[in-house]
Amino acid sequence: MIETMMSSEATHLRISLISKLTIGTSIILLVFMVFFAYINIETLKTMLMEAAISDADKLSETIIKSTHYEMLEDNRKRAYEMIQEVGTLQGVNYIRMINKSGNITFSTEKDEIGRYLDKTEAGCNMCHASGEPKVQASTMNRSRIFYDKKGKQVVGMAKAIYNEKSCYTSSCHFHPSKQRILGVLDIIVSLENMHTLIGHYRNKIIFLTVFLLLSISLAITFFTHRLVNRPVKSLLTQTKRIARGDLDALVQNVSYDEMGELSEAFNQMTASLKSARIELEEWGKNLEAKVAERTLAIKQMQAQLIRSEKLVSLGRLVAGITHEINNPLTGILMFANLASDNPKLDPSLRGDVDVIINEAQRCAKIVKGLLDFSRESIPQKKPTSLNKVMEATLSLIGRQSSFHNINITRDYQPDLPLIPIDGNQMEQVFINMLLNASQSMPGGGSIHIKTYTENGEYACLKITDTGAGISEENLEKIFDPFFTTKSDKGIGLGLSVSYGIVERHGGKIEVQSKVNEGTTFTVKLPLSPQGREIPAASSPSG
Repeated sequence: MIETMMSSEATHLRISLISKLTIGTSIILLVFMVFFAYINIETLKTMLMEAAISDADKLSETIIKSTHYEMLEDNRKRAYEMIQEVGTLQGVNYIRMINKSGNITFSTEKDEIGRYLDKTEAGCNMCHASGEPKVQASTMNRSRIFYDKKGKQVVGMAKAIYNEKSCYTSSCHFHPSKQRILGVLDIIVSLENMHTLIGHYRNKIIFLTVFLLLSISLAITFFTHRLVNRPVKSLLTQTKRIARGDLDALVQNVSYDEMGELSEAFNQMTASLKSARIELEEWGKNLEAKVAERTLAIKQMQAQLIRSEKLVSLGRLVAGITHEINNPLTGILMFANLASDNPKLDPSLRGDVDVIINEAQRCAKIVKGLLDFSRESIPQKKPTSLNKVMEATLSLIGRQSSFHNINITRDYQPDLPLIPIDGNQMEQVFINMLLNASQSMPGGGSIHIKTYTENGEYACLKITDTGAGISEENLEKIFDPFFTTKSDKGIGLGLSVSYGIVERHGGKIEVQSKVNEGTTFTVKLPLSPQGREIPAASSPSG
C-alpha cells in the first residue's frame, strides 16, 4: 500500500513533456531576447549621444560662421543678439563665449558674464589638460556630459574660435597673427529628448519581447501537443489496454512520420496477440476431443502463448515512450529478435515477427535520418566549375543499374564562370536529384542536363527528366522533411538535405513538373560573393 501511495504521488508530481519543453525554451528565449534588447538599447543610446554631440558641434560651427562678419565689423552687440536668439532654441540650455584668458565675455546666462574660469574647469580642460593649450582637439575630446543645477543630464561642446587671416588683418582687431586661438564658444545642450526617445524605445522592446515570448511559447505548446503529446498518449493508452488483455482497440494512425510507423507496429503486434489468443481459445474448446490428433499442435500453441506473454511485456515496456523514441525501439528490436531466434517459435508466426523487426528498424532509420538532417555542415567554398562537378557526379552514379535504360544528354555552357561552392556538397545535391529522376523512370527514359548563367548573377544547372512527374498537390511538399511518394524505399530526406545545402550556398532550387510528362529541377547559385567577378572556366570535355 505504501508503494502504491508513493507511485501515486510521483504520478501527481510528474511534469509533462509539454511543460518541460515550453519552460526550457522560454527561458532560453528570454535570456537571448533580454541580451539582444540590452545591446539594442545601448547601441541606440550611443548613436543618439554621438548625434547630440555632432549636432552641438555643428551648431557651434554655425554660430561662429554666422557671427564672423559681425565680429570683423566689431559689431559685438549684433553678434551677441544673434547668439542670444540661438540660445532660445529648444534643447539649448545656454551658450557662452570665453576668451583666451578664461574670462566669460558673453553668456545667455547673464549672471556668469565676467566670471573667470580655471583652466581645469569644464570647457577648458579639453585644451589645457596637458598644461599647454592644444590647437586642435577632436569632437569627442571637446564634448563633456554632466548634470546641470537642476539635476538633468546635458552635453557640453567647446568650439575653438581661431584667429584667421581676416581677423588679424582687420582694422578693428589687435590680435597678433601668431596667436592661433582667440577664445572658445561653449554650448550646453539638454539630453532630455534623447532620454525620452530611449525610454519609448525601451518600452517597445519590453512589449515586443513579452509578446514574442508568449507567442512562441503558445506555438511550441500547441505543436508539441499536436505532434508529440497526442500520439504518445494514444500509444500509452493502447499499451495499458494490451496489459489488461483488451486486444480489440487499435491505435488510429493519422501521421506519416516515425510516430505513424510506431503506431502501425503496435497495431500489428496487437493483431498478432489477438490472433494467438483466438487460436488458443479454439484449441482449448476442442482439446478433449482432439488430444491424440493435436498433440503436436498443442505444443506449438504453448510456444505461441509464451511469445504472446513476451509481447505483452513489451507493451508495458513501451509505456516510457513519453520521453524518448529510441528507448522503446530498442526494446522492440531486442525482444522481437529473441522471439525470432527461439526454436520453439511457430514457423507460421515468423513472418509477423519479421514485420515487427523491419518496422522498428525503419523507425530507427527515420530517427537517424532526422539526426543527420539536423546537422548542418558549413560549406568549404572554393572556386569550382559547375560543369566539372556534374561530370564527377555522373561518373559516380552513371553505371548504376537504374541508369542503364536512361539516355543522358549534356548541354553545358562552355565559358561558365567558376563559382565559390563546396564541390562535395553539391555532388550530394546532384546525386539526390539524378536518383529521383531515375526512380521516376523505371522503364527507361531520358535526362537532359543544361548549365547557363542568368542575369549576370547566377550560375544555373537544370535537370529535366521524362518520368512520371509530380502531382500539383505534392509539388509544394517535396522539400519537406520525411515527405516521400515512394512507399517501398526512402524516408523523404534527400531533397530536404539538398535544399538546405543550396540555401547555405546563397542559392535556390526551383521545380516544375507535370504528371506523366516529367520534372525539371533548376539549381541557381550566385556567381560570386559580394558581386566580385571570378574568372571563367572551360567546360569539361564530352
